[in-house]
Amino acid sequence: MKPKTITPVRRARAVLTVFLKEVRENLRDRRTLMSAFLTGPLLTPLMFVMLINFTINRELDKAEAPLKVPVIGAEYAPNLIAALREGGVVPQAPVADPEATVRNQNADVVLRIRADYPKSWRAGEPVQLELIYDSSQRDSSTPVERVSGLVEKYARIQGAMRLVARGLSPATATPVVVAKRDQATAQSRAVLMFNILPYLFVLTIFIGGMYLAIDLTAGERERQSLEPLFANPVARWKIFLGKLAAICTFSTASLVICLVAFAVIGRFIPAEKLGMELELGPAFGIRVLLLQLPLIVLLASLQSLVAAFAKSYREAQTYVSLLMMVPILPSVMLMVMPFKPQDWMYAVPLLGQHLGILDLVRGSGVSGQHLVLCLGGSLLAAIIAAGITMQLYRSERLAISS
Repeated sequence: MKPKTITPVRRARAVLTVFLKEVRENLRDRRTLMSAFLTGPLLTPLMFVMLINFTINRELDKAEAPLKVPVIGAEYAPNLIAALREGGVVPQAPVADPEATVRNQNADVVLRIRADYPKSWRAGEPVQLELIYDSSQRDSSTPVERVSGLVEKYARIQGAMRLVARGLSPATATPVVVAKRDQATAQSRAVLMFNILPYLFVLTIFIGGMYLAIDLTAGERERQSLEPLFANPVARWKIFLGKLAAICTFSTASLVICLVAFAVIGRFIPAEKLGMELELGPAFGIRVLLLQLPLIVLLASLQSLVAAFAKSYREAQTYVSLLMMVPILPSVMLMVMPFKPQDWMYAVPLLGQHLGILDLVRGSGVSGQHLVLCLGGSLLAAIIAAGITMQLYRSERLAISS
């Protein structure tokens, strides 16, 4: 009699059986469902949009609302004070200690006019004003820019009037004029504010499959249900592929929910108030999903690999939580060391996805070469990580809980 051969169909059926079993069991786990379908994919976009809205509206309100500024020596420069009033500045009573007032955050900025202001002004000499502020206070930037801008505008007007009074053209004081030609589009400027989006997407993938990856390795090991599973006449690599497929399914579902949430909630981001344009619709979501597919397999393999070294569920949580620091590295690199993207960078996992998504946010799109590099580099890393984890599944120690 000829020995029975295992066909590819039967192999796929074994993997599918494990996959369906794990998905079915974890759909009953409230903790897994909360992390995969609620905490990451829904709360993250909601909190991000709320924070962006609050920040933009707050800054715009501060830029347009009347600005109260304590002024020391206002009586020495009545015309300057009048110009400041026209610009929306409301002069307040002088304070005894302006430095302490600013440090204690009782005022964002204090204007001090020296007593020799009238004498220097009448003599046509330059006069000096002091803006006292604390640059470490984030709220001080907008008030300082408003006051300094109004003072500089007043100085230019008065300087031009002095030249006219002497029979000179005001253009004499500005022999060189710079014409700024900004090549940024309304959509490309969105990268300045929304460059954290790639990290949020990766974090959603990570959280979506994290608890499932822990439960399917360390959790079953702790419950002593992994050893009976390995005792079945099924190859270990089939068991691993079934579990990996389940983790990837939850991670993918989490990312899809997140992308849909951003497409809906993203409409409420007032980017147009800053002269920006942000497109987070279906086309953007499909492209992001394509870029992230090999990364989903890579992160699921790494989570399974790290969790397999833990002897308990709680220990695995600690290990996998430390692994969560890896996705933030590209974001930190680009913020601390901004550089011009090179072609080879798209082949680096995580970094390639980060650059590709920023290209989509900018509106330039991902070129065919960069897309191939991004997918190819991440897929190769995913195959290596899956292969290492698959070898670990061959070890008998994995099934032993203690």
